[in-house]
Amino acid sequence: MAQQPLNVSVTEVVVPITVTDSKGRFVSDLEEKDFKIYDEGREQKISYFSRERQQPVVVGFLLDLSNASRLHWKNYQESSIELALALLPDGDKRFSGYLITYGNDAELAVNTTNDSSKITDKIRKLKPGGGAALYDAIYTACTSRSLVKGEPLEPRRVIVIIGDGHDNSSKKTLEEVVEIAQRNLVTVYGVSTVAFGFNSEGEKNLTRLTEETGGRVVYPLQGLYKDVSGYLSTPSDEGNYALKVGTGGYASEIAKGMFRAVSDTAGEVTTQYIIRYSPDSADQSKVLRNIRVEVNLPNVTVRARKGYYPFAPDVKKK
Repeated sequence: MAQQPLNVSVTEVVVPITVTDSKGRFVSDLEEKDFKIYDEGREQKISYFSRERQQPVVVGFLLDLSNASRLHWKNYQESSIELALALLPDGDKRFSGYLITYGNDAELAVNTTNDSSKITDKIRKLKPGGGAALYDAIYTACTSRSLVKGEPLEPRRVIVIIGDGHDNSSKKTLEEVVEIAQRNLVTVYGVSTVAFGFNSEGEKNLTRLTEETGGRVVYPLQGLYKDVSGYLSTPSDEGNYALKVGTGGYASEIAKGMFRAVSDTAGEVTTQYIIRYSPDSADQSKVLRNIRVEVNLPNVTVRARKGYYPFAPDVKKK
């Protein structure tokens, strides 16, 4: 694995696509003929189509170590471990991953590896504290790790941010990292650490990063009481209601929320359609080219990257 910037020269565009029905369930039985893809409004000829499960990926786990993670740290620590185990099955060389932690600074804690234990062992030793350099962590993921042969076509590139999306320590900006993620054909997912009843200024950042690149954010702690009848009827000092902090019921709902988040994120990463095409336009002068994907099916939601850059940036290693 050679250490080098992740520059992409776009002669072929890779577009991972997720299709869900009105209940949020994956639609996994579509054919190539069911899809249309447009580049700057022009329909493109699909050169490659796949709907196979367990497609090769390189997953970057970006773990928030800021003070904001303290409240539910143990839960997110265990969830991060479960996610790494789910997305990096032992002995399967199709799957690689790396770990970047971010507090006051972003650090490549574990370089690209097929061995999930290297990542999980490191996560177990981590403790939160300090600021949040999220944007620098994304930039590090796109510039300063070892590459796997074949990226970004096969395996493709995924980043999972486990944090609340806020940033108060980065040298890079949101605009810069959205661009570099798009240039490097990275799909960004978020597992939000925002607790029930709270809001975070970073939520819009996570939404922007994921929607622009074709991913999404899951909120494991936001729906803890949706199935609890009359949960607003017994207020308590700690701000929770029918499920009190420190009780078995509260801990159980936290665990369920985390399990759903891990399952949903891992399921989506491994249950996507992959389309590739070579842009048919000779005019590649537009800085950011827009992509639109259509599916010949009613009442579905389609998630795919919104655009790409036809030329790679001049990125230097840190």
